[in-house]
Amino acid sequence: MVVDDHLTEVEIIERILNGDKPLYEVIVKRFNPYLYRIGRSYNYNHEDTEDLMQDTYIDAFKNLSHFENRSNFKTWIVRIMLNNCFRKKEKLSFKNELSKDSISENVTPVFGEAAEDAISKLQNNQIKDAIEAALANIPEDYRLVFSLRQINEFSVKETADMLSITESNVKVRLNRAKSMLKSYLEKQNLVPELYDFHLRYCNPFTEKVMYLIQNL
Repeated sequence: MVVDDHLTEVEIIERILNGDKPLYEVIVKRFNPYLYRIGRSYNYNHEDTEDLMQDTYIDAFKNLSHFENRSNFKTWIVRIMLNNCFRKKEKLSFKNELSKDSISENVTPVFGEAAEDAISKLQNNQIKDAIEAALANIPEDYRLVFSLRQINEFSVKETADMLSITESNVKVRLNRAKSMLKSYLEKQNLVPELYDFHLRYCNPFTEKVMYLIQNL
């Protein structure tokens, strides 16, 4: 059983490239929550999201030698997941095309500092379900920004780079996403643990991915 979870991604990659293939399990378990949230933010169901995660881990493993330490590994692997989600969307010819932004950048945030500070403390499952249902019904452009910034905690710059938009647009879209969620939340706060990849999913999924990796 792999237990070297204290290692950095750079150290893990170096050891994997030197033949320690089982150590890739650490990568899989470490990034399962992030990739799962990305897939669900695209409105894919649990099963499709797992398939996309599996493809992403295999793509990442095959291209580990091309990973450049100048970038953040988390950003790198999330980019692969985003690309896989987008390609699946294009392949299935999803019809609901999103219109481009035509809103002012001077959007007033709908939540005050107190709400932002309390975000990590809210664990009410009923509210979590309400937020997830709300997210499923807001435009994808805003939903992805919300997922990357608010749920996966990427910086404004990282989010802008991954989505190929300006940092100002990231801020605008995040504020608009919060505005759309406000009617579902009323005076409640947001929840960072949306789209949880529960332990009952994590271990079997990791075993499946590692079986495929070992046979590459």
